[in-house]
Amino acid sequence: MARWLVCGARRSSGKTTFAIGLCAALARRGLSVQPFKKGPDYIDPMWLGRAAGRACRNLDPHVSGWDDVHAAFTRFSSRAQFSVVEGNLGLHDGLATDGSDSNAALARELGLSAILLLDAQGTSRGIAALALGQQAFDPTVRFAGVVLNRVGGARHEAKLRDAIERHTDLRVLGAIPNDASLAIAERHIGLVPSNESDDAARTIARLADAIESHVDLAQLIGDGHGPAQFDRARPERDAGDEPVRIAIARDQVFGFYYPDDLEALQAAGAELVAFDTLRDGALPRADGLLIGGGFPESRAAGLQANAALRADLKRKIDSGMPVYAECGGLMYLSRSITWNTARYEMVGAIAADAVMRARPVGRGYVRLRETGLLPWPPAQPPAQSLAQSLAQSLAHEPAHEPAHEPAHEPAHEPAHEPEHEPEHEPEHEPEHEPAHEPAHGTEVVAHEFHYSALEGLPDDTRFGFEVLRGHGIDGTHDGVVQGNLFACYAHQRSVGTNRWAQRFVAFVRACKLRTVADRVVEQPAGVAAQRTAHALATGSLVE
Repeated sequence: MARWLVCGARRSSGKTTFAIGLCAALARRGLSVQPFKKGPDYIDPMWLGRAAGRACRNLDPHVSGWDDVHAAFTRFSSRAQFSVVEGNLGLHDGLATDGSDSNAALARELGLSAILLLDAQGTSRGIAALALGQQAFDPTVRFAGVVLNRVGGARHEAKLRDAIERHTDLRVLGAIPNDASLAIAERHIGLVPSNESDDAARTIARLADAIESHVDLAQLIGDGHGPAQFDRARPERDAGDEPVRIAIARDQVFGFYYPDDLEALQAAGAELVAFDTLRDGALPRADGLLIGGGFPESRAAGLQANAALRADLKRKIDSGMPVYAECGGLMYLSRSITWNTARYEMVGAIAADAVMRARPVGRGYVRLRETGLLPWPPAQPPAQSLAQSLAQSLAHEPAHEPAHEPAHEPAHEPAHEPEHEPEHEPEHEPEHEPAHEPAHGTEVVAHEFHYSALEGLPDDTRFGFEVLRGHGIDGTHDGVVQGNLFACYAHQRSVGTNRWAQRFVAFVRACKLRTVADRVVEQPAGVAAQRTAHALATGSLVE
């Protein structure tokens, strides 16, 4: 099996378009190819996954550590005949100044052969010096060869090939012409995601055509062509945990989710139910809500036009539905989005307004510390099932209590009096006490990339994170905590010690359990038991 690192001397060398075209060209031949992307990124992996026909996996030693990187690469590369890893920045670049987390380090750790993309614009013989420098800087890196990119014509290509062959021992795998039609449209935060592009399939096909026409695929494929071990096992759900339904926004606006995070949610017992923020008039039946990142500013008019869904979301969030939102999801849940002087109404669950800036507000890796206000329980081994917990809870309740004096302090007040008060009245706290000790002081490594700033938050807003590195919401905090809602600019990954997916599902399950208890505790014991058993059997616990 061949394992390649697609890399360049610097960023914007053509790595992404080459990697997309290579994956698509291999898939056309009926070959199985597993794409990977180094570092934190959503957009490139969306394109790579669509080209290869299987989800792209992120390899990020800074966030997850090398053990998780090795485990993920071994697991997924074993399922395909070829592995294509797209690097980030230049071959020798990384966050660490000693290069310990660079693309070259990743190649060494995983045994990858580097395909070096060299931008040939404005150079001829000097291309050899550039190639030699990349090769000599770290002699431990193994090279599959060089691909000359943005070549001016036949004469230019001949000079470039002669220089590489005369002065280096690197083989030239191909020469791609300078063709504007091969570019993918970009805007303020990089490439337009494939879920937004109506032309994604044709773009991928054009890139595959270019690779087939200008790269020696036979030579590359000859590097390794073995059988794959196809492991189609689905994520296993934690034993004993009752499933919960989590509505997830997946459409042309919101699509920034890591596949391993979605699998972690499923493994923790979540059934993910997709909905479309542009077209659906109401949220599907669900116990919780997840809205990841995206570009709500680019579809703000469409989001504003779907007033029915916005009202439904606001009503359910105000009634206590557990919610986790990141970046674009945070913007959507705010009162409004302002971009280029135009203001668009959003959900209004968060008492603030998202305002787009001309330059990035937050960009890169962030280091966060939990404040102790995050409502999620700490990560822990699987606990007893919902049925067991509910039975235990009811066993300690009197058979019947007067309707005006409930047996316990309910987590949800009657419909005319919401569980939590708006942020401008912070003195009213939720009626229930947390069922866990807060994970105060726990540090989290994540990433952010946003041009928006959140304005108008009340002075007494509660935050789940203190920012140690990065910007977050205000430079010192991130993660608005409002009732059962938690929304931050940071993008988390459920890797290493940060098992956010498990924690969120546990929180959704706990809220569901409290809702069930509230419904049955005032019933006579026999009626409560019968209704609870029926609800658990039919799934009618979900509102």
